[in-house]
Amino acid sequence: MLVHSARGRWAAWAVFAVLFVPLFALPLIVIAAASFSTNWSGALPSGPTTGHYAAAVRGESLQALTTSLVTAVTASVLALVTGAWAALAAASLGRRGRRVLDALFVLPVAVPSVVVGLAVLVAFSQPPFLLNGTRWIVILAHTVLVTAFAYQSVSAAVQRLDPVYEQAAAGLGAGPARVLLRVRLPLLLPSLNAAAGLCFALSMGELSATMMLYPPDWMPLPVLVFTATDRGSLFTGSAIAVVLMATTLLVLLAASRLRTRATYR
Repeated sequence: MLVHSARGRWAAWAVFAVLFVPLFALPLIVIAAASFSTNWSGALPSGPTTGHYAAAVRGESLQALTTSLVTAVTASVLALVTGAWAALAAASLGRRGRRVLDALFVLPVAVPSVVVGLAVLVAFSQPPFLLNGTRWIVILAHTVLVTAFAYQSVSAAVQRLDPVYEQAAAGLGAGPARVLLRVRLPLLLPSLNAAAGLCFALSMGELSATMMLYPPDWMPLPVLVFTATDRGSLFTGSAIAVVLMATTLLVLLAASRLRTRATYR
């Protein structure tokens, strides 16, 4: 923190607490408190219980969590491969070509995700690309939505690469494929890891497009949270939401450790 006086540091921390707690921490604390409650009396929850978590980690909830994990991992891998390939290809294009690719990959996040869901539904509801009613249409929609973040993250890292390393490898006789596999990709590993974590987190929380596309046998966890609260089961929905947040956070912490190790390599 670029504050040199003790009084200035205390003031900065106070401003941070005033802004952070009401806007970010308090809503999450309320959800966590509700997940352990049976009713809400006034401003505080009451009737402490862990029964909601018993339902949140078994049966339909466990299946929905598995569905979310499979969807998020698959969409993240596809988005990372596509986004990284496009970012590397864009680096060899001129300024106009890069702008075209930037616009193409940013377009899905420039419109509401429900529009992307509708576009995928219309495009893949007829032969020969009939995916409607299958898990693949959900995975495809998530991939489309998160690829932009993978592309932007890797593209920024590619622009920062020092060409000296590639030139040195090429001067020692390495071909283009060897330079890519042994020089460029290892240097991009921290950015690839960060992009994968971001794509995973966004996919785990995606709801709008998923609501339009998911089949009955492929219900991700955010949809289950929505349906539980829509039926009036607010406390059960809160417990499922906590499970969703905790799972996402654990995966992101694991990805952060891998990114830290990759940075020191």
